[in-house]
Amino acid sequence: MQKFYGEVITTKIVADEFGKQLPAWISIQNSSNANIQLALEVTLDKGEASTIALALEQKDCLLIIDELRGRRLAKQFGLNITETLGVLIQAKLNGYLPAIKPLLDKIKQTDFRLSEQLVKEALKQAGA
Repeated sequence: MQKFYGEVITTKIVADEFGKQLPAWISIQNSSNANIQLALEVTLDKGEASTIALALEQKDCLLIIDELRGRRLAKQFGLNITETLGVLIQAKLNGYLPAIKPLLDKIKQTDFRLSEQLVKEALKQAGA
């Protein structure tokens, strides 16, 4: 991701949810407007709310968000978004990954939900 996107920022809430040490090239930053984040938490979980609030303060950023309600709300705010699968597909298409199937197989072993249809479509888009 670092080579592909350059700067990668997440929030402390998301970093804590991740539960493991993040690579040194991922920086942690929080939104400076707690009121926006609290308003977003009415409909979203804290992780999605914190990332959308932070993205609203950034210039020309790409928000990586998988949760459907969060994606819809981010689009309403005019944010540029993608999903985890979109990141993998673009990394493959741009030569940063030789294949995405091994990563998709690893993702399936976690609590991250991927339908078989979504996996097939991702593999097709990535030219697997």
